[in-house]
Amino acid sequence: RYRGYPIEQLAENASFVEVAYLLIYGHLPDATELSYFQDSLSCQALIHEDMKKFFEGYPPTAHPMGIMSAMAVSMAAYYPELGTQEEDEEAVNNRIIQLMAKFKTMAAFSYKKSIGHPYIYPRYGLSYTADFLRMMFAMPQMEYEAPDVFVRALDLLLILHADHEQNCSTSTVRMVGSSQANLFASIGAGISALWGPLHGGANQKVIEMLQMIQADGGDYQKYVERSKDKSDPFRLMGFGHRVYKNFDPRARILKKSA
Repeated sequence: RYRGYPIEQLAENASFVEVAYLLIYGHLPDATELSYFQDSLSCQALIHEDMKKFFEGYPPTAHPMGIMSAMAVSMAAYYPELGTQEEDEEAVNNRIIQLMAKFKTMAAFSYKKSIGHPYIYPRYGLSYTADFLRMMFAMPQMEYEAPDVFVRALDLLLILHADHEQNCSTSTVRMVGSSQANLFASIGAGISALWGPLHGGANQKVIEMLQMIQADGGDYQKYVERSKDKSDPFRLMGFGHRVYKNFDPRARILKKSA
């Protein structure tokens, strides 16, 4: 549940931006609140031009989590007025919007750097997920519009991963924030925690396994059988969870959607 709402209801009826608003402010936005929040995220999506030099300094093989952690911390230097501990409501809201708005731009720039493509700037007026997909996959010489099914799929994934109790990265953010470090530094630390293979880094192991199976001809049944063979060191990644012993409620929603 997020703020009392079952995730099944939110996944079915809400957008990621609406769910983010719910988690931040404690209630679902009305039409006016949602319009202002979406508009603010669109307006703040550009990053400082000098920050592009950081991406240029990384090798193409740099890990995206390391880049994102460093970029998050660097925001404190470029937006110092948003990194103070002046706890008035407007300052807090500005910090939140800056972080959310610019993160999708920084993530997309990180991907473009890794494949040697030019950066695509955010476009005002698109939804949060549609704009992110455009920055990821558009090219300067052609128009790109993300298919609705991709936009909805990414929205659903972001909704289902928006909150996951007091896990490792959440604890890290709160621990760093308890020193009154600014939001950007705290989030950067949380990303570093998420990088670890016993936390978010487990997702990377799944992708690597799927790529290996694909490269071996796509015979998934062979690997299912190998995973059942106690004498075979191969393990299926992504199955089982430390908290959800019977099933993952997020997986049920994703399976139905797929």
